[in-house]
Amino acid sequence: MNITEFQKWMGDFYQERGWTEYGPFIRVGFLMEEAGELARAVRTIEIGRDRPDEGEKLAAQARQELVEELGDVLGNLILLANQYEVPFEEILVAHQAKLEKRYQLHR
Repeated sequence: MNITEFQKWMGDFYQERGWTEYGPFIRVGFLMEEAGELARAVRTIEIGRDRPDEGEKLAAQARQELVEELGDVLGNLILLANQYEVPFEEILVAHQAKLEKRYQLHR
């Protein structure tokens, strides 16, 4: 599946459940929540967790959580893009162009 197909699929999936009715401010809040969960997944892999109420995770479990949290962050970014009718491919192209322009100047 390419990013354009995934963006459409995400929009359809969320719309069928009534989850696209949340406005951008609420969606950004969800994105921040997911970014925090992603940070926790990265921490687990990089330095571990030291809470007594959490058991140690196997590497495969920690990686799976990382993959899922990356997906949650990506999904919320896509839903924000959908709310502003911005194709995700446009974001990718614009970001690539911005980085190439910025760092060609400093070579």
